Amino acid sequence: MKKLLLCLLVFAAPAMPVWSLTPEGKRKLVLIAGQPSHPPLMHEFRAGSLLLQKALAATPGLVVELGEMGWVKDEAVFKDADAVVIYADGGPGNPAVQGNHAETLEALAARGCGLGFMHYGVEVLADKGGAEFLKWIGGHYENAFSCNPIWEPKFDSLPVHPVTRGVSPFTIKDEWYFNMRFVPGFTADGPSGKDGMKFIPLLVARPPDDVRDGPYVYPAGPYPHIMAANGRPEAMMWCVERPDGGRGFGFTGGHFHLNWGNPDFRRTVLNALVWVTKMEVPEGGIASRVEEEDLQKNLDPKGPKK
Repeated sequence: MKKLLLCLLVFAAPAMPVWSLTPEGKRKLVLIAGQPSHPPLMHEFRAGSLLLQKALAATPGLVVELGEMGWVKDEAVFKDADAVVIYADGGPGNPAVQGNHAETLEALAARGCGLGFMHYGVEVLADKGGAEFLKWIGGHYENAFSCNPIWEPKFDSLPVHPVTRGVSPFTIKDEWYFNMRFVPGFTADGPSGKDGMKFIPLLVARPPDDVRDGPYVYPAGPYPHIMAANGRPEAMMWCVERPDGGRGFGFTGGHFHLNWGNPDFRRTVLNALVWVTKMEVPEGGIASRVEEEDLQKNLDPKGPKK
């Protein structure tokens, strides 16, 4: 009877799929940096991704592979990937919807691979990637429905979740998007679920009236439906647990490169990168150190700083 019980427990426990281990027995995160865009120290996707990769280098059991210019050189890197995270420009140029990339990401998601999108990378067109993003991460930025002001939200109440471990309340100026196009029923008010997907808002704040009233970065606004929601909390970062067994997250910050120097801003994202691979986030979060000189390395050649 004891042997039978042990067998039942072994087979009932969630097992790590064979494909999720590298030859060294590690979990793999594929971090994809987008092409250069915007003025210096903005949308520094490659430099930011390299900072994150370096910060995760000491995380036991994790390997981080970097793809540049919007995709990976060889899609064989996905074979044993546990998560793919894209930090890039979005909209119609989002790397996730170029060529057959959406089909590739859908196949990864179907086997339980984690997916994450950061800053402009959370935006896709409603009819080109919208349905996929709702399925993969529970929401996305939608032009003229969502808005993108530069402001300083106060993240003063953080939920208890692995992504917020070791993160203190913080405020920081960035191009924080809000009024995302979420799966119906998902809001910033708290965790919820639908059709087997669990949704957790992580970074939540209430935009003041002057932020809602614009101007936004583009189009400048104001948008009447954004103004009409005065006082409502908004989620600037969220995560999901999908019914296929995978995890996902959206992070709308990351416009200003120097923000990676803020330890709480940085730790939140590092925790998310570890969590989305289904690894355990340490109790105090992912520790890292970034010096001013680190923030000036690997910048895209964009001309003189203004």
